[in-house]
Amino acid sequence: MKMTASFAINGRFLAQNLSGVQRYAGNIVNALDQTEAARGSTLLFPKGVRHPVYERLDAVEVGALGGYGWEQVELPIAARGRRLLNLCNMAPVIKSEQIVCIHDTNVLSSPDSYTRGFRAAYRSLQPLFARRAVRIATVSHASARQIARYLPISLSQIVVLPNGHEHALLWDADLASLPAELPVHEGDRPFVLAIGSGARHKNMALLVEIAPWLDTSGINVVIAGGNDIGDREDRTLPGNVHRCGRVSDNDLAYLLDHALCLAFPSLTEGFGLPIVEAMARGCPVVSSDCASMPEVCGAAALMGSPLDPAQWVKHIETLAMSPRLQVDLAGRGRERCKNFSWRDSAEGYLELLETPAVAKRRVFPSAPPPAPRIAAVFATLGRPEIVSKTVRHFLSTQRLAPSAVLVSCVTPEDAGDLVHLEGLTIVLGPVGLASQRNTALNALDPQTDIVVFFDDDFIAHPNWLAEAAKVFQDESSVVGITGDVIADGIKGPGIAFEEAARTVAAEAEAGAKRCIETFSPYGCNMAFRMKAIGSLRFDDRLVLYGWLEDRDFGAALAKKGGRLVKWSGCQGVHMGVKSGRTSGVRLGYSQVANPLYLLKKGTMKPHLVAAQIFKNIASNVGRLLLPEPYVDRKGRLRGNIRAIVDGMTGELAPERAADLGKKRTVVAKEGKPAGAGGA
Repeated sequence: MKMTASFAINGRFLAQNLSGVQRYAGNIVNALDQTEAARGSTLLFPKGVRHPVYERLDAVEVGALGGYGWEQVELPIAARGRRLLNLCNMAPVIKSEQIVCIHDTNVLSSPDSYTRGFRAAYRSLQPLFARRAVRIATVSHASARQIARYLPISLSQIVVLPNGHEHALLWDADLASLPAELPVHEGDRPFVLAIGSGARHKNMALLVEIAPWLDTSGINVVIAGGNDIGDREDRTLPGNVHRCGRVSDNDLAYLLDHALCLAFPSLTEGFGLPIVEAMARGCPVVSSDCASMPEVCGAAALMGSPLDPAQWVKHIETLAMSPRLQVDLAGRGRERCKNFSWRDSAEGYLELLETPAVAKRRVFPSAPPPAPRIAAVFATLGRPEIVSKTVRHFLSTQRLAPSAVLVSCVTPEDAGDLVHLEGLTIVLGPVGLASQRNTALNALDPQTDIVVFFDDDFIAHPNWLAEAAKVFQDESSVVGITGDVIADGIKGPGIAFEEAARTVAAEAEAGAKRCIETFSPYGCNMAFRMKAIGSLRFDDRLVLYGWLEDRDFGAALAKKGGRLVKWSGCQGVHMGVKSGRTSGVRLGYSQVANPLYLLKKGTMKPHLVAAQIFKNIASNVGRLLLPEPYVDRKGRLRGNIRAIVDGMTGELAPERAADLGKKRTVVAKEGKPAGAGGA
């Protein structure tokens, strides 16, 4: 390719500690230097930094500053009049004519892995240059999806230019100088190699956890990289875990050449460079099955959930007992890594620099990850016609088919004609939204990966399950997702089914989508990772309508670790059907009792409790003289007052709502008493 004009390269990476990001930049620059099209272009770097000798590129020292100051002030001045290539996540905000490679948005999705100053810099600067840059590049399709969730850029505008493998073939294991006491030499026990830092998303704690089981099989664990390898407070490691800190490339070659396998348990990665380095050296790989790892590994690795230690023990022990499998994986890895070339990616950057508007996203061969097993749950009571319409619409429109659909009822009559629908499971249990959801949870196949809860009057967009599956696949730290309710009839007289279906069908799918966190689940449409739920269940003391049961469940889940997000890719309409809802008195009682109960449990913060109660009472009082025809304001206010009195007398309990107004068979304006089916 012949460039019509020279370009400049941000050389700040030469002043930084070597990690995967800096190794990417160095190898891309080296590959560019081997192309005639890059001749006359310039690598700009801060004062006092050593640099390699380049054949075609000019290396020029500029400015007097360092760090962010050099990058934001002096670099754009030096690059004035030329397009600038930035390869390490950051770029000068004031320059528009530039290409930026953002490897991932882990600083946003896994903030605990970074210092406060680092987070502040990335959170403030990345959105600014993402808007201004002529094009954004990244290193994997999973990373591209992640960037589109967190930064103001659409997926179609991101070009994928992955890491390469060739550099690992240049390392010389014969020049290694590892300590003699490190048990990695001939005659020592077999060892599993891990490469990474102590950052939480690297998940080195998993290897520490499984080390005692591996020890019984005569296998050591060797960790190269940072010395802080986990969250263990006592820092006492099992006897078969050995740290060797940062090592040279030649040392790394020796470790990869002699390891039983590379263990790569990361929770999230933009690419996962050690995977292709291991494959290039013929080292078998056992990797996490989330984020970018499936597309990098393809069928050339054993893969397991980073949240399932037992699966990792099984994979490693199976590999140790099967020399044939070791040879097979090594061979597949050598072939797989050929799909990732520094030269190919460098040519992609030249295309971007020449014609950024028309350069295409590159696709490399990748076996798609196995589809997750998703169970969809609809809790319903007293609304058979509504639940029949919504469930049938759901089954006929979802582009990713669920592995199971459960309708949770009190009696079979609640499910209407769905009892005759093939492939549907009707589960029966106690009345109440929390209880009915628990009944469904207890009936799920143990192999279920994701459980989705929909209200019986929620119309999901055809992409709802597919979008949720992508988020859970890409980001293993996400444990719960709430979708974007594009129209909510609960705030008005309700939305007819036909209108709701038309609204969902007409909603545009194109354009940037947004991920918001931390976001409390909204019960009409929410999904959770089953491994994160474990034995947790909805609190059945939140009876009947279950006011705030979704917030309580989400908060309890977050306490166990993990993120709760709102993802606008999961869209739908909540009809807000008024029939079959809790009476005004009962709901009014719950409006006060439930927030106070959640405060006591620690799943709702005091200021949110105060705001929730004040808003509910003020709304009921304010509309008392001119109430909406579909809301029993007087009943709600009576319930508010009853809860306040019970609170003053020490008798306040959320389950008392079920005993209010039992003698009444018809509830004015609010519909007949019910225990589920609305939000």
